[in-house]
Amino acid sequence: MELVFATGMAVTMSAVAVPQYLAAIDDFRAAGATRYISARLQRARMEAVVRSTEVAMQFTETKDGYRYAVYRDGNRNGVLMRDILDGIDRRIASVERLPDQFTGVDFGAIPGLPAVAFDWEPAASRAFPRPAPRLRAPSTSAVDAARNTPCASLAKPARRGC
Repeated sequence: MELVFATGMAVTMSAVAVPQYLAAIDDFRAAGATRYISARLQRARMEAVVRSTEVAMQFTETKDGYRYAVYRDGNRNGVLMRDILDGIDRRIASVERLPDQFTGVDFGAIPGLPAVAFDWEPAASRAFPRPAPRLRAPSTSAVDAARNTPCASLAKPARRGC
């Protein structure tokens, strides 16, 4: 009788503990993935400082989720999709997927969100005023539109003499 009671108590305690344990593992994976992406962004920023050029991280949606890679500006006009496609802005890190690093963790965009049309930077963070961004006329071809869309600039090199 005591053995049945002890076994029943162990099964009950396990049934209570296992879901909390699994939730904790998911939380640890998500927190680790967040720290990993943050470190990749910091590393890209350091690359910009070391190379004295703009560096950007490009996120691309594919059928199996999002992929991301880091690119450096090759012609001093920012990291642009058309320059990436033409081989001017070169990739400086391999293409990665978050689920390859952290099992069961992925990220994405909210459906229906409009694409970014230009490189935006808050006015308060700029040392020097910039002209307003120029919006491009809609293209007749999706390929032309993709080629003219700039990547989100992630880091700008420190200006010398400022």
